[in-house]
Amino acid sequence: AASAPKPLPSSGPKSLREMPHPLATSSSEEMGPALTPSPDLLLPRSIADKDLSLPNGTPVDTSSPASSSSLLNRLQLDDDLDVETRDLFVTVDDPKKHVCTMETYITYRVTTKTTRAEFDLPEYSVRRRYQDFDWLRNKLEESQPTHLIPPLPEKFVVKGVVDRFSEEFVETRRKALDKFLKRITDHPVLSFNEHFNVFLTAKDLNAYKKQGMALLSKVGESVKYVTGGYKLRSRPLEFAAIGDYLDTFSLKLGTIDRIAQRIIKEQLEYLVELREYGPVYSTWGGLELELSEPLEGVSACIGNCCTALEELSEDMTEEFLPVLREYILYAESMKNVLKKRDQVQAEYEAKLEAVALKKEDRPKVPTDVEKCQDRVECFNADLKADMERWQNNKRQDFRQLLMGMADKNIQYYEKVCVT
Repeated sequence: AASAPKPLPSSGPKSLREMPHPLATSSSEEMGPALTPSPDLLLPRSIADKDLSLPNGTPVDTSSPASSSSLLNRLQLDDDLDVETRDLFVTVDDPKKHVCTMETYITYRVTTKTTRAEFDLPEYSVRRRYQDFDWLRNKLEESQPTHLIPPLPEKFVVKGVVDRFSEEFVETRRKALDKFLKRITDHPVLSFNEHFNVFLTAKDLNAYKKQGMALLSKVGESVKYVTGGYKLRSRPLEFAAIGDYLDTFSLKLGTIDRIAQRIIKEQLEYLVELREYGPVYSTWGGLELELSEPLEGVSACIGNCCTALEELSEDMTEEFLPVLREYILYAESMKNVLKKRDQVQAEYEAKLEAVALKKEDRPKVPTDVEKCQDRVECFNADLKADMERWQNNKRQDFRQLLMGMADKNIQYYEKVCVT
């Protein structure tokens, strides 16, 4: 009897938790636990709920330390325990301005240290400009369509508002580009991509850019033709929950971003007035000698407030806002991967319907249908794994960000407090 086409695991009664990665081993013991977003996807796990102890039986104190700074240091130490197992390190530094006849642009030094066999040398140092980073990201999207590609900082700035050649802007972009490459370096699949290797090692990247589609991987070729021509019947519940979460996350993060920008704007306006206010007391003290000492004290106090407020505003601009913007872009990247997954599933469903209409003439399941199902399963497994990794990174980044901002505000009020 002719074998019927296998139903799509994610749209049937089976949960996606039970679906193995098509490239993984068939042994459940070797596969390990499935990487599945839990229902409480938004909630970080509390370290206080675990009973921790050392190998000798000594209990570990999980109570809150005296300050958020000491907690942050402890958490950062825990996060860095796997540094010894890494075999690829990439840094972005030393921005330089280049003035040419046709254009002016900034390049950054990209330094790579590695022990991987895929690299001919243990260390590389090349210079890259923003459009080179953009080329890399596009190539990763083409060749690894089932994976979440980290976002780049936005290229365009509003003229007259931000000077893209200013020291502050260049340093903020350098940090974002450095984080972009570190995200790729830490990824178990993207870090082995051939385009990433070329980006890190090639002295002349333009020669590779001209090759166009020649370096696309087989996976990229298999899905690049997929368009929105197929209409998905229904997104599996697990991925529907991810989509809803990303929509809500983007909305709330966008609100926080707008509020933070308004706070910074008001702080800067207050700072301008405060700087005009301080000298008034100093001038007054010169006119009334009996009150000169207390008036000079008030003037000095206002000066301290100006310095502290300026530092707080700079921290929010350079540390707080970039993280918000990165994760807003990150959510959009995840939505794009989710749409690609939906397109492949819709194509698979369309092929199944076509096979069902020709059931009497079909000796077996067409190979292209089976390949399409493999692509769906690959998308499902990769997307779930990347979502889990993204959630872990998000918890760590926002934990450090919020505790860091709390410390900055405490330091601000300590500086402006008059005893």
